[in-house]
Amino acid sequence: MRDWLDGLEIHDPQLARFLCKMISSQCPFERDVTFFGRKIVHIPPMCKMNPLYEKLVGLRFRALSYLADECGEDVSSYI
Repeated sequence: MRDWLDGLEIHDPQLARFLCKMISSQCPFERDVTFFGRKIVHIPPMCKMNPLYEKLVGLRFRALSYLADECGEDVSSYI
C-alpha cells in the first residue's frame, strides 16, 4: 500500500483538489486530557505511529504542488 501511494502520480486537478480537502495537513489525534484545568494525561499523535499517514501527507503535498505548479492555482485555502 505504501509503495502504491508513493507511485501515485497526480494529473487531474479535480483529484488533486479532492485529496487536498480529504487529507488533513495536521495530525488530528493528539489530545491533552484536562481535569479542572490541570493536564491529567497527554495522548500522543497516533499518526507518528502509523507509517501510512506519512505517505498520505506526501500524496497531499504532491497534489498541492501539482495545483500550484501545473495548474497555477492559489493553494492557500488548503493550508
